[in-house]
Amino acid sequence: MHTTSTYTSRAEVMKALAHPSRLMMLDALADGEKCVCELQALVGSSMPTVSNHLAQMRNAGIIAARREGNWIYYRLLVPCVLKLFQCIDAVLVSEAERMAQALGETE
Repeated sequence: MHTTSTYTSRAEVMKALAHPSRLMMLDALADGEKCVCELQALVGSSMPTVSNHLAQMRNAGIIAARREGNWIYYRLLVPCVLKLFQCIDAVLVSEAERMAQALGETE
């Protein structure tokens, strides 16, 4: 049995993932380190918004940053977080199949 603190920590990590732009950035980081400008171009948001998203993921321990001159580069700290995408996709497929079956039964 886990403690309430464990579940609270898990929820914080989940919150750090709970935005489409953050998920897009994580997917991009699966291919390797990216500068913040590349991530900004990917999601099409302002620099302050992208920086906020990156800070949330960094504070949750999902990504790390390093500075090289004027540039900041980000990388995944725990690439296994990408396995969560497979699980979520399986849920989405299952739900789509359930909905299609329900619609088929009502027609």
